[in-house]
Amino acid sequence: MLKKIAVARLRPGMFIHEFCGDWMSHPFWRSRFRLDGDDDLRRIVESGVQHVYIDTERGLDDQDAVPVAEVRAAVEQEIVAALATPVDVPMRVSVHEEIQRARKVHDQAHRVVRSMMSDVRLGKAVSLEDAEPVVEAITGSVLRNGGALMGLIGIKNKDDYTFLHSVSVCTLMIAFGRSLGLEGDDLRQGGIGGLLHDIGKMKVPDEVLNKPGRLTDGEFELIKRHPGDGHATLLETPGIGPVPLDITRHHHERLDGSGYPDRLAGDAISSMSRMAAIVDVYDAITADRCYHKGMPAAEGLRKMWEWSAAHFDQKLLQAFMRCVGIYPVGSLVRLESGRLGVVIEQNESNLLTPRLRVFFSTRSNAYIKPEVVDLSRRLGSGGGDRIVSAEAPDRWGVDPARFLLVA
Repeated sequence: MLKKIAVARLRPGMFIHEFCGDWMSHPFWRSRFRLDGDDDLRRIVESGVQHVYIDTERGLDDQDAVPVAEVRAAVEQEIVAALATPVDVPMRVSVHEEIQRARKVHDQAHRVVRSMMSDVRLGKAVSLEDAEPVVEAITGSVLRNGGALMGLIGIKNKDDYTFLHSVSVCTLMIAFGRSLGLEGDDLRQGGIGGLLHDIGKMKVPDEVLNKPGRLTDGEFELIKRHPGDGHATLLETPGIGPVPLDITRHHHERLDGSGYPDRLAGDAISSMSRMAAIVDVYDAITADRCYHKGMPAAEGLRKMWEWSAAHFDQKLLQAFMRCVGIYPVGSLVRLESGRLGVVIEQNESNLLTPRLRVFFSTRSNAYIKPEVVDLSRRLGSGGGDRIVSAEAPDRWGVDPARFLLVA
């Protein structure tokens, strides 16, 4: 049985199943192992992680540990209560109309980011003349209909993760900022910060950045240098503003002071950097990497809410969840009817009832004729079904992107 336990109650003989924090919060990139000695316990305590899940069938139990079902039920109740009033962001066009333009914007942004980061590896400076048109194009797509581009950012190639992650964080920062009422140069600066936030990773050797196994303490410290290295790189960029510099240096800071590189806490962390911390972790934990399998977006948001008391600004996280939806565009979900569908659009009045394109039957284990279903409609009017779970595409061997990208 999986149970949640405070780090202070860990002891040798327990089996660690999962850390309550994103993968950059601790050096154990493969997080399931038996706790056998004081060295690993010291590393966990020093990482700042406050809770872990233990597997009591593979190691020792603890009387204060809370079963995973109880934790999950409590978190889901909190989320539903927090998101009772969804954000109302007007869309100029439908997802159907925007998807083709969004694909071109996404491809262009990917190419530009790859080129910029390759230049940094070669010791060249970052040029805002390259970055600004990308941010403007992304902003235009988000203003027309953010769901189209946000649906595309979930489609990532593991080998291009670093570049695609930067495009995703830029897109999400712009959509997030817009939902908070930011506009003009404020929105633009947040987008530039999102696009360039990981530029310092180009100073990390590939064999460390993409290491599939557990990092040594020295390798983890090398990874943790990337915010400072990125900040130093951008200081050499003519015209760079204070917001992108702040986001680049402080997107790994945490509210409880356990982050890096400056161990800032509370109000010492700017609002933009708090936003970037949320966006960065969300995109990271929902993407496949060489050292971990990405989780469904809905599960990622649930995990982040569970960690939020120590790590994130809860009001901003709540606003972000309203922005992307409980089931973000591109999510694969299973319905009570047994059908699988990909979320294609949010229902602004109720985030639990988005519009889907259903395409697979889990009961017959076969593809079915694609059909758009609006879960907000009543039974007999094309609705009446409901979501029972978010699903990982690998579980069913399906590719939801094929059905999201139908224009």
